Amino acid sequence: MVYLMIKELSPCADEVIIVTSSLMKDMNSRTDMYRANAIRVLCRITDGTLLTQIERYLKQAIVDKNPVVASAALVSGIHLLQTNPEIVKRWSNEVQEAVQSRAALVQFHALALLHQIRQNDRLAVSKLVTSLTKGTVRSPLAQCLLIRYTSQVIRESGVNTQSGDRPFYDYLEGCLRHKAEMVIFEAARAITELSGVTTRELTPAITVLQLFLSSSKPVLRFAAVRTLNKVAMSHPMAVTNCNIDMESLISDQNRSIATLAITTLLKTGNESSVDRLMKQITNFMSDIADEFKIVVVEAIRSLCLKFPLKYRSLMNFLSNILREEGGFEYKKAIVDSIVILIRDIPDAKESGLLHLCEFIEDCEFTYLSTQILHFLGNEGPKTSDPSKYIRYIYNRVILENATVRASAVSTLAKFGAMIDSLKPRIFILLRRCLFDNDDEVRDRATLYLNTLGGDGSVVETDKDVKEFLFGSLDIPLTNMETSLKNYIQNPSEEPFEINSVPREVKSQPLAEKKAPGKKPTGLGTPLTGPTPVGDTYERLLSSIPEFASFGKLFKSSGPVELTEAETEYAVNVIKHIFDRHVVFQYNCSNTIPEQLLENVFVIVDASEAEEFSEVGSKPLKTLPYDTPGQTFVAFEKPEGFPSVGKFSNVLRFAVKEVDPSTGEAEDDGVEDEYQLEDFEVVAADYMVKVGVSNFRNAWESMGPDFERIDEYGLGPRESLAESVNAVISLLGMQPCEGTEVVPSNSRSHSCLLSGVYIGNVKVLVRLSFGIDASKEVAMKLAVRSEDENVSDAIHVIVAGG
Repeated sequence: MVYLMIKELSPCADEVIIVTSSLMKDMNSRTDMYRANAIRVLCRITDGTLLTQIERYLKQAIVDKNPVVASAALVSGIHLLQTNPEIVKRWSNEVQEAVQSRAALVQFHALALLHQIRQNDRLAVSKLVTSLTKGTVRSPLAQCLLIRYTSQVIRESGVNTQSGDRPFYDYLEGCLRHKAEMVIFEAARAITELSGVTTRELTPAITVLQLFLSSSKPVLRFAAVRTLNKVAMSHPMAVTNCNIDMESLISDQNRSIATLAITTLLKTGNESSVDRLMKQITNFMSDIADEFKIVVVEAIRSLCLKFPLKYRSLMNFLSNILREEGGFEYKKAIVDSIVILIRDIPDAKESGLLHLCEFIEDCEFTYLSTQILHFLGNEGPKTSDPSKYIRYIYNRVILENATVRASAVSTLAKFGAMIDSLKPRIFILLRRCLFDNDDEVRDRATLYLNTLGGDGSVVETDKDVKEFLFGSLDIPLTNMETSLKNYIQNPSEEPFEINSVPREVKSQPLAEKKAPGKKPTGLGTPLTGPTPVGDTYERLLSSIPEFASFGKLFKSSGPVELTEAETEYAVNVIKHIFDRHVVFQYNCSNTIPEQLLENVFVIVDASEAEEFSEVGSKPLKTLPYDTPGQTFVAFEKPEGFPSVGKFSNVLRFAVKEVDPSTGEAEDDGVEDEYQLEDFEVVAADYMVKVGVSNFRNAWESMGPDFERIDEYGLGPRESLAESVNAVISLLGMQPCEGTEVVPSNSRSHSCLLSGVYIGNVKVLVRLSFGIDASKEVAMKLAVRSEDENVSDAIHVIVAGG
């Protein structure tokens, strides 16, 4: 207890000398337990100076005959490696000797420490694994560690799976015959997670996991079925041999095991077994927690997409459980699944929408009600009998809270805009909403009546009405809110312009408070209030006479560091993009207290950016210590064209020495310069990330007039995810609906992107990727925009990237 108290209290500097003296005596005690505890506590509270004095004792303890003492020293080494790595690395010989220990725990801790010592040297790790896989590791715990390190070496070695050249695979397969169950499972899991694993390589691991399914130990059954559940996502056919064993687990007393078993069966089963599985699921859904119910719902959604003809029974099941009790996340998972099935299976639209309408009558979650109404407004008018949904929608206006009532009014307006025969009925219902006791509901009803011509005059064309009702807002709501607040706080005779709202998804702060130990950002004085970054940069640049004529700022990039950390001068650059100009804002910081910099400017070499010509600059008069400042350089470029190139930079200034006692600088200065890193203007700098709430609707409303489609070969790639990320980075667009996430071991993937191109041109992109056995990646690119030249430009960017 005394040792534990000392470790937790961590004595202060005045007290530590007394404590350490006592602990050093205990390190030489004849009682092994005292020695072990003294080592653990001493290494917890000591500093580097004292550590050098006791290093000899620690090295001896590592090879001590008593395993408790040896493990204490090794574990202490693992902790000390974070604070005193140079000292711990000198213990390699002793740790290497401890790896050969017959004590299971000592071997486990020694292997962990030895790997951490060598982890930054890939070759050393590979040699360690090679030497230990020959059979010198006896401890099951250490064997599990070795399996993980072996998997790491396989991943990092970049082996050719086509030729079967997979070093260490034989070792992993040999561990499947180990006498310890934990080692067997660890090896099986490692094999299933190998990149590009073949069916032949999977077979022995699947066989072992199948045996675990019938184990009397719940933990083994759970581990096996969870691993098989993951394998079923990428290799469903390899798991089918286990289906009979998993069916027996549906009635397992442990409901976690039963849930994983049923979801795995849903992924691996055939069409004929769907109905039987659904009956079995129904029996235990009420017995499991919401988190497991969500897993089941996601598995049913995947099954329905796999067997579209079974949508009726699966949709009915989802509808039934939707009416049962459950939390928000569970109900949201069901609603999301029904929405996806409606979108992807045309025959399921009618019944799916009716199921959602019936659920909304008893829905207790405002968010879900509004989302369903929004979806119903987009999809309902496209059905064969849209009128049957009006009753459900208007009931929400009568019975629900103000938020849902307002959403229902918008949904009614969408039906009125799309279905001429329903307009008179919609007008009557909207007029009733004019007497609602909520301002939002009344305002929406008034707006839509005028928009649809409910007062007897058609205010807008049909195209404008549909664009207004169904078009997606291409501006982040937070930016809209901030701009409106600023407009209210600073009244103007000019009307509010929506085009003045910044379209950047994530705003980069203009300044950050300097944190201890961090390099100054050089971004100037922190802003007060919620002013958007785009507005701030535009005001800053327009206030400089040299740049005032450049027009409206299209985009500002995030800071690009041009110096290493902890250097004497910290410089980063922000790229401001205009239609015909680019302005580079160099944010500079002087980190030397004894120096004052004057007449600071950057000499920019644009020899590798031939389409750019320098047209102006603004130097920085003074740069005192720890006071950030900015200097600017402007270039002209072809209008609207995505000009790219590399820029070299040299910081030039006059240095004046500062008297530390008085803070005054000398009169005479010395001219000096400082080489900065190069940076590039890339195609992504001409694109603003702007998401859309409903990509499908946005794509259809954009129309095929300026659509451009082509196919490209991306060459050999490590994975499909790497290819997707590379194209997203190249275009600088916003991924939509989570399509940037690529499932592991996926052979094909689709990605949806949205953005606004320079000139405020909306752009939508559909990407379809495929990867073959030799890891060659092919891509189909479909672009829609409001300008055919922009659609062509996107293809030019991809072809040149």
